[in-house]
This record gives sequence, C-alpha cells and structure tokens, in this order.
Amino acid sequence: MTKVKICGVRDVATMQLCASLGVDWVGFVFHPASPRYVLPEQARRLHESVSGGLTPSRVGLFVKADDKTIEHTLQTVPLNVLQIYDSVERAKEIRSRFGLPVWLARGMKSASDLPVRAEVDGYVIEAPRQDGDDRPGGLGRTFDWALTQEWKAPAFWMLAGGLTPSNVQNAINASSAPAVDVSSGVESRVGEKSHKLIEQFVEKARIRG
Repeated sequence: MTKVKICGVRDVATMQLCASLGVDWVGFVFHPASPRYVLPEQARRLHESVSGGLTPSRVGLFVKADDKTIEHTLQTVPLNVLQIYDSVERAKEIRSRFGLPVWLARGMKSASDLPVRAEVDGYVIEAPRQDGDDRPGGLGRTFDWALTQEWKAPAFWMLAGGLTPSNVQNAINASSAPAVDVSSGVESRVGEKSHKLIEQFVEKARIRG
C-alpha cells in the first residue's frame, strides 16, 4: 500500500483527522516564507492533540536552517524525521548532529537529478525550484513522473509536487512511488487544509493501480 504524508498541517482538527485516517506522516513547516509556517510551540500543541496507535509520525520541514533553529524546535516538539531543503553536505551534517532520520528534498529537471547513492535516509522527489519562487515546495507544480519509473532508488523516497486527489493514482502508476506527499493539493485556499480533500486523497492514494 502506498504510504501518505500530509504536509503543512496547522490546526488541531486536521491533525486529528490525519490520525484517524491512519496517515503515515504529518509535516510541520518551520520555514517562515511558507503560508503553512508554524512556530515550534504551535507544532507542540498539534503533537499533543493526538496520541496512541493512531498517531502519525511527525516530520519537521526546514529550509537552510542553522543548528540553533533546529535545536530549539526539537527542544519544543518531538519530531521523528527532519525534511531538509539544503545541500547534501548540510543534510549529512544535520543527521550527524541531531541523530534523527533526514530526508533530503531534490528538484527534478531530468533523470540525471535522481540520487544514485544513499547519502541520507530518504528523498523527497519533486519539481525543481524556479526563478522567483520564495520557497522550495508547496507550489502545486508537477514534473514528468515517468522519470522515476526505472530508477533504482538507493534509499526510501516519496513523490511530491502538484499532487491532488484527481491525479495521485496516475502519479503513483507513472512513477512507481512507494509514498506520496501532498500539501497545496488538499487545500480549500492557500494554507488551509480541506478535510474532504484529505479524505479523498488518502482514499485514492491507497487504491492499488
């Protein structure tokens, strides 16, 4: 079954919905330029709003963050995974410094952009950043999913970028992704999650091709 990550969770009701649906991961965005930005204290309240077996793993998203920022966040809210937008070298430093699994985001222009060595614990494969973008993700932009079809992934990976309830099945079939990550594609407006769209996305993502 394809695994699902709902990124950019900002309110308790959405956090609890993700838990009730058995979503595999929820993402907290700690990047101030994002409309889905949350403070560590807000993320802690979301973390504390669900417990027990229904609890999704917590992923913290950081963009070129320094150690002090990450350390303060981890002191405030428990995270299971760090999703990093930075260089490979910096991602490896963060993994060594904090001892948590690190997923590195990689923008795809061609198949040559796909990782060939497992330098971190996982990869988030998405559309590349373009000139004028004020943030690296959550922009609703797709890429050619077939580029990953024959890729021999060196580590765990997930497909992101422009996914919606209406295209996620096609995306999974075209890319052979073991997991999918959605943010803007399940929003009623920028930064506000739609519970109906989340439910539809999870249902569609889990239908076998």
